[in-house]
Amino acid sequence: MAEHERDAAHERDDGPERTPDGHHIIVNGRRWRASDPSIPDALRQELVDELMAARRAVKASEPDARRRVQDAKNALGERGAPWWEARSGDAFDERIAAAIRALTRKRSDSSICPSDVARAVGGEGWRARMDDVRRVAAELAARDEIVVTQKGERVRIDETRGPIRIRRGPAL
Repeated sequence: MAEHERDAAHERDDGPERTPDGHHIIVNGRRWRASDPSIPDALRQELVDELMAARRAVKASEPDARRRVQDAKNALGERGAPWWEARSGDAFDERIAAAIRALTRKRSDSSICPSDVARAVGGEGWRARMDDVRRVAAELAARDEIVVTQKGERVRIDETRGPIRIRRGPAL
């Protein structure tokens, strides 16, 4: 096999063609924003699973299905502010909120740790994102989109120190 054939085969194994900067993939000659490569594989898979479930829900005309697709794509960095630029501000807060909603939908029978969200949106500097995640989670909890618990008991996140868990709320 010639070198260029090996390169082409290797490219197929790695997924679709990417732009030189890695920010977009090219499918059938069209550019699409790539997922944020800093998302850990296990979390990326959960978000992709939620995206696929949401797309099936759109086909089945389920209520709120399009919002689910939007949340999953935003959490993956494929929509909203570009993941290679946005690390603060309202657009970043929306990505955090989308990741919380998508992960709590995916794990609807259990809960998530705020650090999962920070890892999904924060890359290697995820620990510095924990305060942002807690702040956005407090806003979502105030709207009953999520429920924050500590040791199994519902708590107010802004009045609680230490480890917490997040699960879907009645309004989600």
